Amino acid sequence: MANFIGRKEELQTLKNLLDKRSASLIVIKGRRRIGKSRLLEEFSRFIHKSFIFSGLPPIANDFEVKVTAQSQREEFARQLARQIKVTDFNKDDWGDLFWCLAQHSKQSRVLIVLDEISWMGSEDLDFLGKLKNAWDLYFKKNDQLILAICGSASAWIDKNILSSTGFLGRESLNLTLEELPLYDCAEFWNAEEERVSAHEKLKILSITGGVPRYLEHINPILSAEDNIQQLCFDKSGILFGEFEKIFSDLFYPKNTLYKNIVSRLADGISDQETICEEIGIKRGGDISEYLDDLIKSGFISRDFTWNIKDARTSKLSHYRLKDNYSRFYLKYILPNRSKIEAGNMKSISLSSLINWNTIMGLQVENLILSNRNLIKSVLRIDPSDVICDNPFFQRKTTKQDGCQIDYLIQTKYNTLYVCEIKYSKNEIGIQIIEEMNEKIKRLNIPKHFSFRIVLIHVNGISEELEEKRFFSNIIDFGAFLKKDKEK
Repeated sequence: MANFIGRKEELQTLKNLLDKRSASLIVIKGRRRIGKSRLLEEFSRFIHKSFIFSGLPPIANDFEVKVTAQSQREEFARQLARQIKVTDFNKDDWGDLFWCLAQHSKQSRVLIVLDEISWMGSEDLDFLGKLKNAWDLYFKKNDQLILAICGSASAWIDKNILSSTGFLGRESLNLTLEELPLYDCAEFWNAEEERVSAHEKLKILSITGGVPRYLEHINPILSAEDNIQQLCFDKSGILFGEFEKIFSDLFYPKNTLYKNIVSRLADGISDQETICEEIGIKRGGDISEYLDDLIKSGFISRDFTWNIKDARTSKLSHYRLKDNYSRFYLKYILPNRSKIEAGNMKSISLSSLINWNTIMGLQVENLILSNRNLIKSVLRIDPSDVICDNPFFQRKTTKQDGCQIDYLIQTKYNTLYVCEIKYSKNEIGIQIIEEMNEKIKRLNIPKHFSFRIVLIHVNGISEELEEKRFFSNIIDFGAFLKKDKEK
């Protein structure tokens, strides 16, 4: 197996289960390629015996042959036969398949992984009931057994397992994997980590985010441009067709609708009403469900604003495309798909891509917001002191101006940290002072509140700006790529 990077806290959480004196049913969710299976593989090193199963994707091939309940059972039976080295068992019923597995899991420390469980069981109405019975009647009788239910279709897991009366209260652990912290991402450059600038790493991270599967394909000795060329603009690159595959696997048969929602958010934040108008669907219960599916699957975020005076969360919210790869694909790979397939994009310059600096600004914001705990650490803010923190917006009314803050932290000590996230290919000059003064002027800050203005930058600041001492804190993006910022 490849070197295991990051996930120390998550791995320790799993290892803590080994001290229990009863069987454990655990649920692990997260975006595709986020490392769920890899984490469980690493955990299996501490287990005497492990059985790992994975469901078939809902589409069998490019001609969209639908995978059936029977084909899922047959594939499970094939995987089971290879692992227990027995073929003489009934392959047509989930109850018999689980019973057979249980006979080989009666003793000692055993890990059973049902990976992509929504694929495995969504076409069979009896699947979940028979799994629940197998847990109650067989699996949990071994007090050293751990059954891990794993999947990328988090909404399906929430609805059919975590909120199901059949499974309610049975899980010992419910773990959702997020993108890796930036300091862990830096480790994928291996020996080159200290030789490659933060800005060059950022070019890669602006596309991959903290998704381990994508970061594993970095060639550390190549430049960012050469890596991106191979990963994205070569038809054999892993990121060339990844978007279509993910959405087909996760959201079929409504994958086109989900892609339309994500495509709208690729241009920037939006509210539900605007999304509906621009993709041509009616507002109602269905759109809320689609958006919730995308949130739980790790592609978008719903950012609520709040009332600073009393810290009450507002009903107002914006949806944001938080997945960096999806935006890069929609903006730069998809429009050039035919050229890439024809081999006509052999050399690219990132700066020549249309609106590259604007898109990079959105990508950098995503990276920072996904690492907001590192911001608090640098600012020496105890997380327990934070009342609210999120991208913040204030709607224009007759009593107040409209205002938008990249990231706002409000503490219980009535202190606001107004964070400006700035990507610029050049040093940031003193013109940003006027921009921030206007934002502060518009922001409705209660009289008894203090506020501090924070700048998070990528390519440095001018000497003149530094001498002005306008910002309470100036944070270099590169600081987040250093391991000592973990604490």
